[in-house]
Amino acid sequence: MSRREIPEINAGSMADIAFLLLIFFLVTTTMDIDAGIPRKLPPKQDITTPPPKLKERNVFVVNINKDGVILVNNKDFLKVGEIKDAAKAFLDNGAGKGKNDTLCNYCEGKKSETSSIHPDRAVISIQSSRKTKHGDFIAVTNELVRAYNELRDRESQKLYQEPFADILARAKKSPGNEILKEKVKSIKDRFPMILSESEPIKL
Repeated sequence: MSRREIPEINAGSMADIAFLLLIFFLVTTTMDIDAGIPRKLPPKQDITTPPPKLKERNVFVVNINKDGVILVNNKDFLKVGEIKDAAKAFLDNGAGKGKNDTLCNYCEGKKSETSSIHPDRAVISIQSSRKTKHGDFIAVTNELVRAYNELRDRESQKLYQEPFADILARAKKSPGNEILKEKVKSIKDRFPMILSESEPIKL
């Protein structure tokens, strides 16, 4: 009695199908990318270089403790929603001459004798505790950046009758356009973003 032969299954094409499916899933699958904070880091400084001398009135110090309590200039307790307006008042004070020995003829502040002299001398320093929550730190930083953006937008409307964000977007799309580059520079020169982040400390 002859044995029945079991037919072989050709598995060669299955390998091709599996390979095509793998390529399909690799091409169509989306990856979650963690969003970061766009920030241009300062150049590396020589450790022997002494820190620049700053007048106390030209520094806006923001302390954030582990509980999210915000202390400004070691005297005023503010909420996150109040930080932006306080920073704008500090930056826009215009009580004296800037680095080029010129008065701020575009500042609209109160010219207080206890606040910053000129926008190009104004420094905002962010200090935090090692236990400060990341969300609290980001929320405060966002409000400080908003202060700069709103002041820059105001100057853009004055000079060029359009929002600063629109000019900046067009300048990025056309990096060779010298006119747009000059517009962006002129606005940033009026309110240079000088944010200092200190090493976390025990508060």
